[in-house]
Amino acid sequence: MRNSRIVGVGRYLPEKVVTNDDLAEIMDTSDEWIQERTGIRERRFFKLGTDTTANMGTRAARMALKNAGLTPQDVDFIVFATLSPDYDFPGSGVLVQRELDVPTIGALDVRTQCTGFVYGLSIADQFIKTGMYNTVLVIGSEIHSSGLDMTTRGRGVSVLFGDGAGAVVLQATDEPNRGILSTHLHSEGKYAEELAVLDPGSSRAIPRTQAKMIEEGTIFPVMNGNHVFKHASTRFPEVINEALAANNLQPTDIDLLIPHQANLRISQMVQKLLGLDDSQVFNNIQRYGNTTAASIPIAMSEAWEQGKIKENDLICLAAFGSGFTWASALIRW
Repeated sequence: MRNSRIVGVGRYLPEKVVTNDDLAEIMDTSDEWIQERTGIRERRFFKLGTDTTANMGTRAARMALKNAGLTPQDVDFIVFATLSPDYDFPGSGVLVQRELDVPTIGALDVRTQCTGFVYGLSIADQFIKTGMYNTVLVIGSEIHSSGLDMTTRGRGVSVLFGDGAGAVVLQATDEPNRGILSTHLHSEGKYAEELAVLDPGSSRAIPRTQAKMIEEGTIFPVMNGNHVFKHASTRFPEVINEALAANNLQPTDIDLLIPHQANLRISQMVQKLLGLDDSQVFNNIQRYGNTTAASIPIAMSEAWEQGKIKENDLICLAAFGSGFTWASALIRW
């Protein structure tokens, strides 16, 4: 049976660095308050007129293709994960297809927020396993900073997020027990409104965009922080153990866990519950904040570049986020 293997990784981060002290100048917060609760020290914000969700994804994809020794013309399909597309429609995947100049190949957008990259990886994996495609780009890209309430009212959410993009090239392989071993996807929609952007929505008002939405702040993300933290702390280890059990493996077999970079305190809790040491977990939320669908591929790209991902390593990816959705993937590199 064909397997799918990651043969290239890449990332793109905007140049603008925004520190916690920078945020403290525009809202009632502090570096100490943010670091204590999240571990975040700084994040990147996009440059208007230069960065877009699509072109950041394209730059990450070009890096991944270069690292794989491939060109855009080798790509058969694009899976693009984001909650912050450039347009309401069409999706950003077709914009990447245009920028890469690979006419007529398919492009699919995935909207599962923080789990978007792992969901996208699972979709690409199935396309390859069934023989439909041989080479698939999976991209996660986000511009959060233009959609945040950058005032004291919104600080509980706004201090968490940053902008960036990451990408991987997935390619067919006939090697047994290599590449993506399994993926595991879950959702629990009864908690949808605990972490959401409610407006504008197609069923919320006529017309769907109204001035009062801006005035009342319903266009900004809302989050029940304690509720999200509690569920994430349960679902993360649960879905990681599900992946390990499906492959008759144990936490001690993991060479590197790359969790979605939601909150350093959650990652540390998961690490402790699984009995992993510091060398077995990769975190970079301290420098980039939560980049949602982009966080895992950005982290994967950095870990590979730093020599922390090596041939035959067992890599575990895991994510939890809005929806609620949660997911994992187990990879033999």
